[in-house]
Amino acid sequence: MLKTGLRGKLYLGLFLLLFFFSVLIFFMVTRIMREALLEENRNRGISIAANLAARAVEPILTIDFLILKNLVDEATSLNDDISYGFILGSKGEVLVHTFRGGFPVEMKETNTVESHQPFSRRLLDTGENLVYDYAAPVMIGEERIGTVRVGLLRTRVETAINRLLRLAFLITSIVTLAAGIVGAVLANSVTRRIKLLQQSAEKVVRGELDTHTAPTLKENCWEVMECDNTRCKAYGNFYHRCWYLAGTLCANCIAGDYATKIETCRHCAVYKKSTGDEIQSLAESFDYMTLSLKKRMEELQDAEKTMREQRMLLKTILDATPEFVYLQDCHGKYQAVNRAFCHVLGKEEEQIIGKFDHDLYPPDRAARNIEENEEILRNGTVLEKQEAIESGSGYRWCHVMRMPVRSPDGTISGILWSGRDITALKEMEARMVQARKMESVGQLAAGVAHEINTPLGVILGYTQVLLEEIPEDDPRHQDLEIINRQGKICRRIVADLLKFSRWSGSTYAFFAPNEVIEEIVSVMEHTFNLDRVTIRCQLDPLLPGFLGDRDKFKQVLVNLLNNAHDAIGTDGRICITTSFDAMRSELVMTVSDTGQGIPKEDQGRIFDPFFTTKPVDKGTGLGLSVSYGIIQEHGGRITVESPPGADHACDNKEDRGAAFLVRLPTVYFQEGQGVLKN
Repeated sequence: MLKTGLRGKLYLGLFLLLFFFSVLIFFMVTRIMREALLEENRNRGISIAANLAARAVEPILTIDFLILKNLVDEATSLNDDISYGFILGSKGEVLVHTFRGGFPVEMKETNTVESHQPFSRRLLDTGENLVYDYAAPVMIGEERIGTVRVGLLRTRVETAINRLLRLAFLITSIVTLAAGIVGAVLANSVTRRIKLLQQSAEKVVRGELDTHTAPTLKENCWEVMECDNTRCKAYGNFYHRCWYLAGTLCANCIAGDYATKIETCRHCAVYKKSTGDEIQSLAESFDYMTLSLKKRMEELQDAEKTMREQRMLLKTILDATPEFVYLQDCHGKYQAVNRAFCHVLGKEEEQIIGKFDHDLYPPDRAARNIEENEEILRNGTVLEKQEAIESGSGYRWCHVMRMPVRSPDGTISGILWSGRDITALKEMEARMVQARKMESVGQLAAGVAHEINTPLGVILGYTQVLLEEIPEDDPRHQDLEIINRQGKICRRIVADLLKFSRWSGSTYAFFAPNEVIEEIVSVMEHTFNLDRVTIRCQLDPLLPGFLGDRDKFKQVLVNLLNNAHDAIGTDGRICITTSFDAMRSELVMTVSDTGQGIPKEDQGRIFDPFFTTKPVDKGTGLGLSVSYGIIQEHGGRITVESPPGADHACDNKEDRGAAFLVRLPTVYFQEGQGVLKN
């Protein structure tokens, strides 16, 4: 359905209004004119009948029919609209009449009048015309001597009325048309200006704020005031009136914006001369509104640009800082995170923003976070602690601080979480503890070894003398062999203790680790094959040379192979792999086995001195400790994994065994010397 615009509505309303009033005026005028004509016709008929009745008194008394006839003919000849006339006697007899074809007898009773009535009028239909019949009594004093009857044609009256109606219609139409034209011109002027306002509003909606709706003035403010101050904000501005502009420099103007200065401007000659009607004022206000809106938009764009730059700067700073930072609102929803926190959780920023703790953490951890957040929101306190956080690469130790974020009114609007990864520090602390422990144990071992070594040498010396003197078939000879064998075990323990406690100087030189591994394997392979334990090697042919102590590297490898053999016993496999981590410049060696593995509870103590799961006669618990010290001396690290992963176990599909991972830096040496840094 087509909707009518404002112009159409104005035209339609104006037309209907003019039509209604025109019809109303037409009918009122025609009614008044009709009643006036009918009243005139009535008065004329009464006048003719009354005059004829007065003049007919004497001829009726003298019974002079000639005079009566002349009177009737004279009365009916006065106007063309008089149809007939006749006079009746006192007894109702016809005295004279003007009918040419004879008097119609039925006319006597069609209109009667009483003696006390001045006249009587009736509308009669003669078959050819409608006639107003007037009857008047002829009286002498109180005595009635006859009746005068006169007929006036209604057609003549109707003709006159119709002529007047046409004239009234013509005049009304002309007036209506003229009023419609004038109204259309005024309506078009109004709608045109409103249409201009609409078009300007549509431009503003599209973002075009440089619109000018108000018409330019014939005489501007600087022309009215004869001002040539070009520094004035209103000077040269043809579209914005001076009373809307702040910063005008006219002597009569006061400082401030429109709301401040308008009351003063109303008394200014420029305002009185330039102000227009309501639509012009609306257009001027609209132009000022777009000007103000443009300024505000520019200010907002500048502020938005500054905020965007500040946000990007803050984001860059937060992403560059190694600390983990995130912001939650008072409901626990994540609002902002930095790159370090995303790395800890192993998720992208888009996967964290808008989520809650129970979406990101296990249920127990999420419940603990929510409880701590509620305490901060309730008390406004700062929470600081160390905790382990599960990340995509395992658990990380973090120093965590949670603090409330307050809005300008002082209420808590969120929680800021910051943390620092202290995993390396924890590992360093553990290494320092281990180093102090090993240092203390080494000192203890050195003292014990020195104290035991002398009496142990005496015992073994005398045992050898006795074995030579006592025959082999003597039962005491077997006892001495047991003493000698156990003494040698003690001597080996003492030797290991001395090795553990004495860090002998190391001679460093470049060597090929693969060659050392192949050399050791070739020596130990035959012994291991007796127990059906095979050794497989997957060595990187591009492995670079390593700067270190060749003999100590052999010692570490021998210790790891012996431990693997002892863990397998018989029927198993040992795998040795080497590779080079170019990102860290590290030599990587893995020794894995298919043995019984190492329980989880023992993996943290595996490198402690004297800790062993072997029988008493199988090991002293110092081999891995010595290896740990050698690796640390070379600036590297050694770790254990049990059961080993698929990338450590030489295609081992069994869920058992252990893998020792050794990582050694290839450039970790003291500059200018052949001794590694400690």
